[in-house]
Amino acid sequence: MTRKFTGIDYETALKNLRESSLELRGDLPPKEELLSKYHPDYQAGARVKLPIGPNTGDYCHPDLAKLLTSQPLIDDYDLSRAVHLNTDVLVIGGGGAGAAAALSATEAGARVIMANKLRIGDSNTVMAEGGMQAAVGADDSLQQHFDDTIKGGHNAAKKELVAQMVTDAPSAVRWLIGLGMTFDLAKGEGSNGHLSRKRAGGTTVPRILSYRDFTGLEMMRVLREAVELDENITQLNRHPAIELLSDEHGRCVGAILYDLENRSLVLVHAKSVVLATGGSGRLHLQGFATSNHYGATADGLVMAYRIGAKLRDVDSFQYHPTGVAHPPHLAGALISEAVRSAGTKLVNGLGERFVDELQPRDVVAAAILREVAEGRGVERDGQLGVFLDTPRLIENDPDVLSRLVTLGHVAHKCGIDPAVEPMMIHPTLHYQNGGMEINGDGSTSVPGLYGAGEVTGGIHGRNRLMGNALLDIISFGRRAGIAAATSGLPLKKVRGGVDHVHNLQREMTRAGLHSDVKAPVLYPDYGKFDLREHAGLQGEQS
Repeated sequence: MTRKFTGIDYETALKNLRESSLELRGDLPPKEELLSKYHPDYQAGARVKLPIGPNTGDYCHPDLAKLLTSQPLIDDYDLSRAVHLNTDVLVIGGGGAGAAAALSATEAGARVIMANKLRIGDSNTVMAEGGMQAAVGADDSLQQHFDDTIKGGHNAAKKELVAQMVTDAPSAVRWLIGLGMTFDLAKGEGSNGHLSRKRAGGTTVPRILSYRDFTGLEMMRVLREAVELDENITQLNRHPAIELLSDEHGRCVGAILYDLENRSLVLVHAKSVVLATGGSGRLHLQGFATSNHYGATADGLVMAYRIGAKLRDVDSFQYHPTGVAHPPHLAGALISEAVRSAGTKLVNGLGERFVDELQPRDVVAAAILREVAEGRGVERDGQLGVFLDTPRLIENDPDVLSRLVTLGHVAHKCGIDPAVEPMMIHPTLHYQNGGMEINGDGSTSVPGLYGAGEVTGGIHGRNRLMGNALLDIISFGRRAGIAAATSGLPLKKVRGGVDHVHNLQREMTRAGLHSDVKAPVLYPDYGKFDLREHAGLQGEQS
């Protein structure tokens, strides 16, 4: 983030922290006032109205709007030498949602091609450290999980989707355990092998199921193994999707991929398509560092919008409170909410604890940004943030690093001993709250097109609670995979092209819009990747 603020120098702040009693200051403004003044979604220039397309007149982040109203990477004449493949279901995306969809589609009898931008598992799923929500405790209920999710999302979520997700949670846990996933077990007398549960920001009871502090990595491990053992799933690694295919009736019937190894285009014709392309953190909206993996560049939203899919809440993003702030080369790297669940406190440069650490993420992030903006942050080597007081956590619970393994790894990368020196943190761009509008089976407003995971919207409202992302990808990944496998025209009747792209270009012309931007961008701008140059495509686009 572009910073115009100054803070308290590191050594002074460290002295203040060590002398602090850690009493909560207690002057946090009401939630809506705090968010409107300090959360990035509410700042000047954070949203514009979309001028064309299925969401004309709706608000969108300006950087994303430029991609939704951009020029395509290829045109019809580029397809003459493309390789053609056929399948029942095409799954685009190699993370947890894509894997769950692919596995469920084959369980329903479909043949699946799974197209991965990088490799299977190179996704935000593996970076989801804290855990997965599921109402399985005696003191919990589906209703409480539903209520927490709706409240945490500012009452903006689609209630039927939330109800479905929380109802799916216990069976999703059983399905994952059946695949071989490990969850931490409760300890102590009377635990009887029950799953360990912990609190998360915005939850009323302990509900987070986890495996240490790398739950997403463990989840992706078993999903990847299951996909690789499934003979009905063909994986195409390093095959980013660059456009969807539509037929004359507007159905989605496949996609155009780019084979990075062979530098060639591949047309996959399919009865149905599941988009599971993840989020958009690598666009670095408003200059924020990000916790997202290298391929998170909003490709799915661009392709979906061009084919006519309705989106929602595309002006709403989550900034995780605890991204690394120092050293600069690690800015944005995630420090799991599990660390705050374990009892770590957030402390400003004056040694003041200024927020309840288990408030919802948007509140905690905005509270940190308030401290920085008002000069109470910590400044070190030009970086600003606040302290995550790991030394006191470890002093009070010496075994905590055996449970929070990733915390130790991140601290080591930062060059510090977390038992001696606090981590310096600042909010990091973490999650895309909005996305494609979907129904309960993952279907979109475009026949034949389904969605699952972070590319979709409506499930989390305008703020996601910790642990609901890993549940979301399993719940809706499985449902979308089954629905895609049991729908669509017979494959021999599938014929597709890119007429929908030309239709959107004509709409731009009628609206007087001109864009030099080409999308999807596939990789961050600092990747310096030019598809046409890489593929040796000649001539100018029309």
